[in-house]
Amino acid sequence: MTDPAVDALRPGAVPASPAGLDLDRLAGYLAEHRPELAVGPVRAQLIAGGKSNLTYLLRLGDREVVLRRPPLGHVLATAHDMAREFRVISALAPTEVPVPGALLLCADPEVIGAPFYLMERMPGEVFRSRRQTDPLGDERRRALAMAMMDTLAALHTVEPAEVGLSDFGRPEGYLARQVRRWAGQLDRSRSRPLPGIDELRDLLAATAPEGANAGRIVHGDYRLDNLLASADPVAVHAVLDWEMATLGDPLADLGLLLTYWDVLGDSETADGNPVADGLGPRAGFPTGTELIERYAGRSDVDVGPLHWHVALGCFKLAVICEGIHYRHTLGQTLGEGFDRIGEMVAPLVAHGLTAARER
Repeated sequence: MTDPAVDALRPGAVPASPAGLDLDRLAGYLAEHRPELAVGPVRAQLIAGGKSNLTYLLRLGDREVVLRRPPLGHVLATAHDMAREFRVISALAPTEVPVPGALLLCADPEVIGAPFYLMERMPGEVFRSRRQTDPLGDERRRALAMAMMDTLAALHTVEPAEVGLSDFGRPEGYLARQVRRWAGQLDRSRSRPLPGIDELRDLLAATAPEGANAGRIVHGDYRLDNLLASADPVAVHAVLDWEMATLGDPLADLGLLLTYWDVLGDSETADGNPVADGLGPRAGFPTGTELIERYAGRSDVDVGPLHWHVALGCFKLAVICEGIHYRHTLGQTLGEGFDRIGEMVAPLVAHGLTAARER
């Protein structure tokens, strides 16, 4: 993975443990369980920009790999499942969906303080800010957005049983369960008044559709900055951050993507915000309508009306932002920009209420 903050780990540097990662214990675990990876001293650096799980670039001798672990403190149940991420990228490896190679899963929290897994370092860049996307120009921004949609369509056409994921989730009632799940996460992240969010939850619960497309592999947080991509030539090299993947309705992925793209991406509060800066028409990309048209031309999914799914995306993202805000107030986030995440909750709730009332 390429990130401006981790272009290189100096070979001669003295190994030091970054926050959330005990290098001595990690080195001992690798020596016992994967000795072929335990070559030379272990060096690590936090990859900046993540909003939830922590990602580190490791140098194991001359080899570079990536480690993923849950955030520090206030970890909501089922929200940061390392085994789930590891399983899905392992299953998708032989498909047309680009994923990093899965190397090692450690479910024992005693090793570094939390479960973790290792994956191959992939080429490409995470496009997460206008500093990166503005220089691309209109043509390459458009090509990058369309490649993003082609990759999502490829994911949704994978037959779960053919890649060993037939038991990866319960498609029946998926959308109603999503409302209940995120309502529960909200209750565990409340730290301040959130006007309108309970009304949005109740509207979603009362109007949840059956989900005609249920049973597809759903990423759960699909967006531009969860991809490793290149702009010259334009290509998607890997889809990242599979912690919320399951079997469900692919329209949930589309609704959340439109929330990032057209709701946050068209808001002044997104400027410079690590959740949405560099996304959407405001940043010179095609509209959400164009993205859905591209997806529909490459997928057999019945797109249909997406108002409810956008409302669910707004609710889900509001809860996620509130959880990040709460961890930030407790001093349990690593990286820059988290002080502004809480500002996103109110506009997300407002737009979600509008979308939920549409017919």
